[in-house]
Amino acid sequence: TRQAMPEDLAAALPYAKRVVAGFGIPVLLLDGFEADDIIGTLVRRAEEHGFEEVYMMTPDKDYCQLVTERVKVWRPAFMGNAPEILDIAKVLAKFEIERVEQVIDILGLQGDAVDNIPGIPGIGEKTARTLIRQFGSVEGLIANVDQLKGKQQENVRNFAQQGLLSKELATIHCNVPLPFEPESLQYTGPQEAVLRELFEELEFRQLAQRVLGGGEAAGARAVVNKLKTSAAPKGKAGPAGQLDMFGAPATENVGAGLVPARPAGANAAADDTGTTDEAAAWAGTTPALPKRTLRDVPARYHLIETPTDRALLVASLRLQPEFSFDTETTSVDALTATLVGMSFCWLPGEAYYVPVPPQDRAATLAIVDEFREVLENPETMIVGQNLKYDLLVMRHHGITLGSKQGGRLWDTMLAHYLLEPEQRHGMDALAESYLGYTPIPITDLIGPKGKGQKTMADLTPAQISDYAAEDADITLQLKHLFEPLLRERGQLDLLLKLEGPLVPVLAAMEEEGIRVDVAALADISQQLTGEIGELEGQIYALAGQEFNLGSPKQIGEVLFDKLGLGGDKTRKTRTGQHATGEEVLSELAADGHEIAQLLLDHRQLSKLKSTYVDALPLLIRASDGRVHTTFNQAVASTGRLSSTNPNLQNIPIRTDRGREIRRAFVPRDAGHVLLAADYSQIELRLMADFSGDETMRAAFANKLDIHRSTASKIFRVPLAEVTPEHRRRAKTANFGIIYGISAFGLAQRLKIPRKDATALIDAYFAEFPAVKTFMDSAINQARDQEYVSTLLHRRRYLRDINSRNQTVRGFAERNAINAPLQGTAADIIKQAMIDIHAWLENSPELQTKMILQVHDELVFDVPLAEVAIVSEKIAALMVN
Repeated sequence: TRQAMPEDLAAALPYAKRVVAGFGIPVLLLDGFEADDIIGTLVRRAEEHGFEEVYMMTPDKDYCQLVTERVKVWRPAFMGNAPEILDIAKVLAKFEIERVEQVIDILGLQGDAVDNIPGIPGIGEKTARTLIRQFGSVEGLIANVDQLKGKQQENVRNFAQQGLLSKELATIHCNVPLPFEPESLQYTGPQEAVLRELFEELEFRQLAQRVLGGGEAAGARAVVNKLKTSAAPKGKAGPAGQLDMFGAPATENVGAGLVPARPAGANAAADDTGTTDEAAAWAGTTPALPKRTLRDVPARYHLIETPTDRALLVASLRLQPEFSFDTETTSVDALTATLVGMSFCWLPGEAYYVPVPPQDRAATLAIVDEFREVLENPETMIVGQNLKYDLLVMRHHGITLGSKQGGRLWDTMLAHYLLEPEQRHGMDALAESYLGYTPIPITDLIGPKGKGQKTMADLTPAQISDYAAEDADITLQLKHLFEPLLRERGQLDLLLKLEGPLVPVLAAMEEEGIRVDVAALADISQQLTGEIGELEGQIYALAGQEFNLGSPKQIGEVLFDKLGLGGDKTRKTRTGQHATGEEVLSELAADGHEIAQLLLDHRQLSKLKSTYVDALPLLIRASDGRVHTTFNQAVASTGRLSSTNPNLQNIPIRTDRGREIRRAFVPRDAGHVLLAADYSQIELRLMADFSGDETMRAAFANKLDIHRSTASKIFRVPLAEVTPEHRRRAKTANFGIIYGISAFGLAQRLKIPRKDATALIDAYFAEFPAVKTFMDSAINQARDQEYVSTLLHRRRYLRDINSRNQTVRGFAERNAINAPLQGTAADIIKQAMIDIHAWLENSPELQTKMILQVHDELVFDVPLAEVAIVSEKIAALMVN
């Protein structure tokens, strides 16, 4: 009953078999039998042959049914969790049962969508355990169905045979006809020559380095300096060594160099960077090598506590063209954090930590001031990881990193964001991936999250010193690694002239914040409460019952089990529940089911109320009465900015309620106004420019309404006769077709037959042929190089562009068209922000502040007297 194996998985299986064989791992294959049954049979044969301990190594809970006094489940270490051995006692406790064989009853009752075990509708894991505790088995439950009530009784009665079938499907059968030859199943160890050849074929360079040692290092890309000089102080308790899959200390075997992760342009099949759960699980089954820690490497870290030592450090820093810098504080919120210390590094392996007294602000400011000259030197390159945070912290202590005259900032987080925009950019992850090094965990210092967690202010300088110095050291090494890669890809200017200079701009905007009209939000909240209540009443009336509108499970039961909407085409989630997401509800609403549209409306209003209307007042800082969002520069893979706490970029502007919420953002006082400036149709303008389509370019050059102009062309009517419906369809076509929307997708959006959508797309490309040529060219280029670029060389990697899976490939093809447009638009507005910020900084007579960026729009808080001059200058800077 399972779906056909995905093509990509089928293509990968021969390689997987070769890898397993190369590691010398015995394999049992028997056509026509499930792997579960083969393992179960093998386990029982081992018991029969007198094996005193038999372990089934798997994270799959199904195998718990096979546990006996001599057979146990060994769950591998995974995602930071230690290995776990499940014996009889642990299985009984885990499933809350009296006998191991009842595992099968629970699995059968609750079902498993992945294994195509249907179970009994309405019974999940918790309910299954309760029922088996009460009735002992599936058969016992069915025999006592009269003791149940309501819908549960109805389901058990109607689906009794399905429940028995599900129990059978969940049972692992231990009678597979296979020989038991222990000698043939012994592990023989890896075949190095076979693995080396296979890894070379697959370009698994990092995996080869981990498994085979330094032999592969010579063929890897250029690497950076190792941590050097002397070892960490003897007698210091370093962090605990990493455990391997079996919970034992893993041994080190690294080559002379530190091998970086696979180059971004490499083939998708060679992705051995371990970013997926599956990869992480497989990594544990190889003789994987641990990351090194501070106790394994030579490093000289210095604690600088006296005025004399600080003066010597400043004198040394004064001579450096670049150094890395990091702050230690009491909070992840830069606007409220208290400074605890600063760290510096200009030679890999040697770093310095300067503590300050967090409880004495005057003394702290005095120490910080000793470093003003080097921290504000515009000629010095300051290297950091997430420098916006450090910049904000230091601003609150009177220091402007790099100075207002445009000092140079080199942010390793942003550098990696440009190199690998879709990966993680945290320092710890980068150190492990690129330097083969595990930094000291912060929890080693302040403990795990919770009420008992300390802050850095609770620790002594000596306790913090190695941790802080290590951060600066790692950051400098990452800079040395990333810089040549950026230069090679033509992206160094993008970092140094766009992303780096944008850091102080965003910091200033975050610090300024935006005022919110709390009274207006309270009024909106009250109105929404009433509207949401009315919607709930209408939904309950149509459903014929009340239910939890926040429960996808209950919504699915009402829509599909009770009302029978969707017929036989209902979708299921991985857990076997009915899918009730926006797409599903939209399809039902399009088919005329009123309850589905009401549910969509209810969700939208509830989200507006909880996410913005009720949440915004709670985020206002008491110190200034404003909301201070955090702008994220290294999140969106397209290059766009995002914001969090709160997310001000996702407030809907096309609905009345969304516009009301936006109006709750107000100027600082009656003497100011909010000024918004945005780019008109910037992505369509870029399409006209990139494609060179004369028709589209002429429409913009003549300042025509681009959507009316498009409607006139594709519907072949004069401009004066274009109707609102024509324009609506043309607008959808403009924004959909250029991003590769299908006829099916366009038909759904416009609520028209698919043949009409196909005709619309054909008409569009007939009128704008150069657009079609550009789209095809972008896809073909992406297929060749597996990435696309913006005008400023920002890359979006599309490693699935050549996938044989049509869905996966189609998504990559749409991104091949979208990314150059959206990314270039993001680069343009970032440059405008830098230019406007510089103009305002160099115009001390002006009090205007840039406070918000939302995709193609900038918002300013402007004194009434400055509106004329500011609006004219901002427009000029955004255009030029």
